[in-house]
Order: sequence, then C-alpha cells, then structure tokens
Amino acid sequence: MQFRLRRLIVLVLPALAALSVATIAEAAGPSLLNVSYDVAREFYKDYNAAFIKHWKASANEDITINQSHGGSSKQSRAVIDGLEADVVTMNQSNDIDAIAERGKVLSTDWAKRLPNNSAPTTSTTVILVRRGNPKGIKDWTDLARPGVSVIIPNPKITGNGRYTYVAAWGAAIKSGKTPAQARDMVQKIFANVPVFDGGGRAATTTFAQRGIGDALATFESEVNLIKGEFGANFDVVYPQYSILAENPVAVIDKVVDKKGTRKQAEAYLKYLWSDEAQEIAAKHQLRPRSAALLQKYARDFPKVNLFTIDEVFGGWGRAQKEHFDDGAIYDQILAAKK
Repeated sequence: MQFRLRRLIVLVLPALAALSVATIAEAAGPSLLNVSYDVAREFYKDYNAAFIKHWKASANEDITINQSHGGSSKQSRAVIDGLEADVVTMNQSNDIDAIAERGKVLSTDWAKRLPNNSAPTTSTTVILVRRGNPKGIKDWTDLARPGVSVIIPNPKITGNGRYTYVAAWGAAIKSGKTPAQARDMVQKIFANVPVFDGGGRAATTTFAQRGIGDALATFESEVNLIKGEFGANFDVVYPQYSILAENPVAVIDKVVDKKGTRKQAEAYLKYLWSDEAQEIAAKHQLRPRSAALLQKYARDFPKVNLFTIDEVFGGWGRAQKEHFDDGAIYDQILAAKK
C-alpha cells in the first residue's frame, strides 16, 4: 500500500508541476520580440509601455514585449540567420527587403500592408557640432575640409551611416554638382572619419562622451537625447539639403504563424499610427505622420529641403548595389583612404 502511494506521488507531482508552469505561462500572456535599429531604444521603451496598457484595455490580455537593438543591417542579418523576431522596426526599407528576399520569412510586398509604405515615422540626417561651432560647419561641404574630424557609424552595417552617405551625396547632386564631384566630396568626408563605430549609439558615445571629432552626423531624433544626457555642449546644424529617412516596420510572417502571435504583432504595428503613439514619437523627436501633430511640434522640426532615396538614387535596392555592396563605390572610397 505504501509502495503504491509513493508511486502515485512520484507520478502525480511532476504532472502538477507541469500544470502549474503551464498555468503561469498562460497567465503571463504572449510575448513579442521587436528587432530594431540602434537609436530607437528610448522611443520603443515608451511606446511598448503604452501599447501594453492599450492591449490590456482593448483585448483584455497581458502581453510582454522584448527588444533587440543594434546596427540596422546587422539586425537584419540576425533575422535572416534565424533570430525569431515577431516584428522588425528598421530605419530603411532595404534591410526589411533583405529579410524578405534572403530570409524568406515574410512577403516581398510587406511595404503595402500598412500606410505610408509601412513607415509610421520619419527623420532626417543632421550635423551635431561642439558648442559655438568652433570649426564653422554649416553644410556637408564643410565636413570635407582638411582638418575637420567627423564621426559617422559604419555604412556597411548601419542604416545611420548609410543615410549620412546618401544625404551628403544627394545634397551635392541637389546643389548642382555632378556625380563625379559628389563622389569626390563624399570621399573627402569619409577620409576625415577617425573611427567607424558599429551603430549610431556607439558613434554618439565616441563623439559626446569620448570627445572625439569636431562633428557627428546622426539622425535628428538623436539630438535632444544627446543634449539631455551630456548637457548643452553641442549645437545642431541643419544642412541645406538632407535625406528623408523613413522608419519602416513589418510583421515576420513565418515567426508569428509558428508562435501564434500574428494578431498581437499586427496590432502592435498598427498602433504606431495611433494619436498616442504619434505623440510619443514626436516627443522623441521622430517626425510623426500625423499632420496635426507635425504642426503642433513644428518648432522641434525645422523645415528642411528633403529629398528621397528614390529621387536621387533610384531606390534603396539600386543604392545598395551601386554604393554599398562588396566592391562597390563605398568600398572603393575606403580603399582610397588607406
């Protein structure tokens, strides 16, 4: 009798423990992984809190949202290599196209699923200088001058770096320079880069904390964060022309269908267009798509002569092939630097 009782306990207790774990997991609700670019950390920290509250009120479901941040293209490759992101929130469409084409985990028409080519916010590339602008930097051409040190993250693995490259090149074209003159200017700018960091946030640390460089080329959305963390020791320079930087988002079909999180993932991205989310974006100096909010925060978003990647380069696909693929123009510029 005692043997049977002990055997029953041995059999039942693990089952009860498993049931307890399952119940806890069920109570915790589903979880999403958002794989994102380097300098979006603070925005998504606030947005995630807002969405969790919204989802609980609208769907009566608890949800956990995990974040992964890094250089945009590095993050894209991680997803291609198997990182199971429910959603990706990048700073250029080229990185999501790569996931679709090489990773085969979402449809190539992903940009048509949500408004504004699936980009709920935009930004642009600006130039941050030391307070008082001692080197007199006013435009991209000034970054090409001898004796000017400029910090730019690596364009091979970061969207931030690529945007700086195309912003400078495109600005030269828009101001009347030939492609050969644009290349010469960009080559001189990159010859003035003392170190290539692996992400926009690392480049910020190099410039603001380590004190390296006379200027930092970065997203407009980084400026207030830098000033808030490191003090009012910097001025921002808006060049005459700069690039429209769209921040696209997409659900990773293969992952959400495997996990059963499609409903939550789609809602998570759609809510980025809500008034609440757009307000959070504006407070993080990301340009909202909402015309009303863009007007409300007009003082934070000076008007700039913005051009698109399609307008000057024929799209990100063509720009990638001609400028950033192995052996393309950017690699040739680096080789000339050595």
